[in-house]
Amino acid sequence: MAKKANPKAKTQKKRKVIVESNGQAHVTASFNNIIISLTNKKGDVVAWSSAGKMGFRGSKKNTPYAAQLAAEDASKVAHEAGLRKVKVYVKGPGNGRESAIRSIHNSGIEVTEIIDITPLPHNGCRPPKRRRV
Repeated sequence: MAKKANPKAKTQKKRKVIVESNGQAHVTASFNNIIISLTNKKGDVVAWSSAGKMGFRGSKKNTPYAAQLAAEDASKVAHEAGLRKVKVYVKGPGNGRESAIRSIHNSGIEVTEIIDITPLPHNGCRPPKRRRV
């Protein structure tokens, strides 16, 4: 028996993002994963990728190689959309920050600036007690 399409099912049409030649690249490198988002000047995401999306699992997600593949994947899509120059905003303490920036540059998108926006506490919360092994 053929199933009928549900008339009440929500279908969301793909929204179109305006892509200019200049934009931003946000690299978030945590201890567990790395996420690369390429956006226009307004902040609308043009292309994104992560180490988990590239098929890496567990401790392999926070390697420089995983970051390189994720950055190549995102920048290829953004380059085809028309992105040519980016300011890179790097956030987080993880591995692969430099390799992600390098692979964005090597894929044909010119990196004009690198800005570190890692949040640092100005003596905020009290840290957890020392770990005893």
